[in-house]
Amino acid sequence: MNFKTHQVSETTQLRLFKDMLLSRLIEEKMLILLRQGKISKWFSGIGQEAVAVGLTASLDEDEFILPMHRNLAVFTGRNIPLYRLFSQWQGKLSGFTKGRDRSFHFGSKEHHIVGMISHLGPQLGVANGIALSHLLKGDKKVTAVFTGEGATSEGDFHEALNIAAVWDLPVLFCIENNGYGLSTPTNEQYRCENLADKGPGYGIESHILDGNNVLEVYSKVSELADDLREHPRPVLLEFKTFRMRGHEEASGTKYVPQKLMDQWAARDPLENFTQHLRETGVLSEALEVAYKTEIAHRINDHLDKAFAEDPVVFNEIKELDDLYYPFDYKHIEKSKDVKNIRLVDAVSEGLNLSMQRHSNLILMGQDIAEYGGVFKVTEGFLDTYGRERVRNTPICESAIVSTAMGLAINNFKAVVEMQFSDFVSSGFNPIVNYLAKVHYRWGQPADVVIRMPCGAGVGAGPFHSQTNEAWFTKVPGLKVVYPAFPEDAKGLLATAINDPNPVLFFEHKGLYRSVYGDVPEGYYTLPFGKAAHLREGNNLSLITYGAGVHWAQEALDEMGLTGVDLLDLRTLCPLDMEAVFQSVRKTGKALLLQEDTLFGGVMADVAAQIGEHCFESLDAPVKRVGSLEIPVPFARSLEAGFLPQSRLRSALEELLAY
Repeated sequence: MNFKTHQVSETTQLRLFKDMLLSRLIEEKMLILLRQGKISKWFSGIGQEAVAVGLTASLDEDEFILPMHRNLAVFTGRNIPLYRLFSQWQGKLSGFTKGRDRSFHFGSKEHHIVGMISHLGPQLGVANGIALSHLLKGDKKVTAVFTGEGATSEGDFHEALNIAAVWDLPVLFCIENNGYGLSTPTNEQYRCENLADKGPGYGIESHILDGNNVLEVYSKVSELADDLREHPRPVLLEFKTFRMRGHEEASGTKYVPQKLMDQWAARDPLENFTQHLRETGVLSEALEVAYKTEIAHRINDHLDKAFAEDPVVFNEIKELDDLYYPFDYKHIEKSKDVKNIRLVDAVSEGLNLSMQRHSNLILMGQDIAEYGGVFKVTEGFLDTYGRERVRNTPICESAIVSTAMGLAINNFKAVVEMQFSDFVSSGFNPIVNYLAKVHYRWGQPADVVIRMPCGAGVGAGPFHSQTNEAWFTKVPGLKVVYPAFPEDAKGLLATAINDPNPVLFFEHKGLYRSVYGDVPEGYYTLPFGKAAHLREGNNLSLITYGAGVHWAQEALDEMGLTGVDLLDLRTLCPLDMEAVFQSVRKTGKALLLQEDTLFGGVMADVAAQIGEHCFESLDAPVKRVGSLEIPVPFARSLEAGFLPQSRLRSALEELLAY
C-alpha cells in the first residue's frame, strides 16, 4: 500500500487518521454493546473506513453525501453529536428517527447527510435530484452517493446512472466493492472484470481506487470534486475494499475463505496508515496515545448521556401527527368569471398557474416537453418555462420518482407525470417506501405530486386502463386525490402542489375530453378531505368518485330516481367519512360504486366504516358495485362487461326495494 505518492499536508493526514480512529473505536465499542444486548443490531464497516473518511474530508461541508449502513465515518466526519448517534442506535427520542427506525436509516439536512433505506437503490436517484437542484440554483456543488457492489444489480443503479449521464449531473457514484453482498460473492453478482467497466456504457467517466488507502481516496476524490464543480458531470468510482466482519454481526463470516480474510487483514486501512504516519514522523507515540485517550473519553461520555435517556414512550397522537409534514392549507377563493372547458384543459390550467406561482416547481415525465405529453397536458409549457423546468425523462419511473425526492430534499417542488397510471408499478418502491415514510422517519417532507392518467372505457387494454388508487390508499403517508369534474381538478391540483406531502393525483383519461364544466378563471384552491354533495335525497346514499360520479348521474337520470343522496368523495386520502356517515344516517341505505375491481378496493374500507359507525341507522346491507375480478380487457364489448355500469342499475333497484 503506497502512501508516499500522494502529496497531502501533515495536518490533513492527521485529520484523516483521527477520523479513521474515531470510527474504528466507536465500532469496537458497539460490538461490545451488541454482545451485552444494549443495541439490537450492528452493520460493521471495519476494514472500509478509508473510503468514508477520505471522501467526507474531500467534500465541502455543505455538499450532500448519501451514505450506506457501513459508512459511520461519514456521520462522524460531519461532526454529528455522538450521543445522538448512540441514541439512534438504541431507539431513543434524541436519535434522528425518534425510535421509529434503526441504524443509519436517517438523514440530517443540517449536516447535509441523507441516509439510505433498506431498499438500497432509490438513494442513487435521490442523489440525482439533489445534484439537479444545485444545477438549477447555479450552485457549484458535488453530490456523493454510496452503494455496495450487490446493489449495482438493482435496476435503480442503471436508471440513476443513465439519468445522471443524460442530464450531466455532478454526482459521484461511489461503489464500495467489498467482495460480498451478504454472503453472495462478486462472481455471482456480475460478469465484468470491474464494476467501473459499467461507466463507459453510460458515457460516464469511471475510476478504480484502492479503498484501503485513505490518501489515494482523499487525493482522487478531491481532484474530481474540484473539477466537477466547474464542469458538471457524473463520475463512477469503484473502491476496492473488504469488510472484515459479517454483513451484520449475526451473519458471521464462515462463508469467506480464511486465506482471503488473512490477505485483507494485512491490508487493514487504519493499521497501515498508522504505520506510515509513524515511519514518516507525522505521528508520535505521545500524540497517538493522546488521540486514543481523548476519543475513548468522548465515546464514554456520550454513551453515558445516551444510556441515561429514558426509553421512548408511545404517544398515539404524536405518532399520527408526525405521519405528514404540517400543511397550512390556504383557501384561495374562486373567481366569479368562468369558462366552459374540458377536464384535460382544467388540469393543464392548474399546472400552468402553479408553475407561475412556484418558481421552484419542476415538471418531469416522458415526452412532456416538445410533445406536450401523450394527453397534451403540458403542450406549450416548454416554450414558456424552458427545458430546465419542463424535463423530458428517460423511461425509468423508479429513478425519476427518487429524483423528485432529491429535489424536495433541497427545497424544490416536483410534479412527475406517469404517462399512464399503470406504469407506476415500475416506480412503486420509492413511492411507498421512500416518499410515504420519509417524514415519519426523520422529518423530511416529500414535496412531490405524481400525476396519474388512469381508467378504462377507452379500449386501451390491460396495461393502459387500470384505476389503481387502492395500491396507494393502503400506504400511510401518501395522499390520494381523484377529481371527477374540471373545476375540482384545477383547484385540487393547485392544493396538491402547495401541499409539501406526497400526493397521488388521479386523472381519468376517459373524462379528459368527454367532460366539460364551468371552471373559474385564474388561480384558486380546494381543500382535501371534503366530499361534494351533488344531489339531495332521503331514500339511498350513493357514494362514489372519479368516473363513477358520471355513471351514477347517468343512471339516476335514466331511471328517474330523485330520492338518492349522491356524494363525490373527490379525495380518497384524506377521506371525508363524516359526510358519508351523515348521508347514510339520513337515508339508512348505502350503495358504494368504484371503477376499480371490487375486492380490496377503497369502497371495502368505506363499507367497513359504515358498518362500524352507522349500524343502527342501516335499513339494508351496505352494497358495493365495482369491476370484475379480471384484468381490463381490450375489446369494447368485453370492457363494457368488465366495468360496473351494467350492474349499477340493478344494484340501485335491489337496494331501493329492500
